[in-house]
Amino acid sequence: MAKPAVYFLILMMMAATPSLLVESSDDTNQAYTPCSDTKVQISDGFTFGIAFSSRQSFIFNSSLQLSPCDRRLSLSNSNSRVALFRPKVDEISLLTINTSSFSPDSVGGYMVAFAGRKYAARSLPAFVANGTYTVTSFTLVLEFKKGRLQNLYWKRDGCAQCSGNSNFVCLNKQDCAIRSSSCKNQGGSVDCSIGIQLAFSGTDKHLSALNSWYEVENLRQYSLFGLYSNLRDSLTGQYNKIF
Repeated sequence: MAKPAVYFLILMMMAATPSLLVESSDDTNQAYTPCSDTKVQISDGFTFGIAFSSRQSFIFNSSLQLSPCDRRLSLSNSNSRVALFRPKVDEISLLTINTSSFSPDSVGGYMVAFAGRKYAARSLPAFVANGTYTVTSFTLVLEFKKGRLQNLYWKRDGCAQCSGNSNFVCLNKQDCAIRSSSCKNQGGSVDCSIGIQLAFSGTDKHLSALNSWYEVENLRQYSLFGLYSNLRDSLTGQYNKIF
């Protein structure tokens, strides 16, 4: 049986909160690869991937977006990268991807979050970087129904976080970006590592509600930066600690 496309991608280095890397006694989910199908409960670990490539690389026959787990995509023939994560279900997490030796624009500048094979789910391609601009801060929501992943989607705030700050540019009225020439991987002085705030919604396999996305929504009226200041200093401290 042919392996799904994701196994042919080159794994990139990633950094994450320590809880993402430690196996928990509460974790009953034995599916550890992003292309496995599974049902989860609160406090399980859940493995998913984020693939980096060009926007067109995620499209089959010029019209249909497929999961990176689908071998019909030609990701194995492109200069793609993938980062793997295993957060705890229904915990707010901050994922970081170290770009000190990796430039997202060099592999196409877009990313897609994905998991599952028979029950494949994937996000829409999200712009990360090109030769002019780089976006470093994202929010990703994983939506479940009866413990099965249904959708992954990027939540955007319409540039509210960088409004009025001349160090940032608002792209398409939805993403705060900095100039790529300012990034260390482009010879600049700014650490442009990618930060992804992760939350969950829907229900687990016992029909318990997943509430972390609603907690994030409520916390947005306060200072979310305070939650992750020790992790985000390198990403945002150079630009007035925006998060």
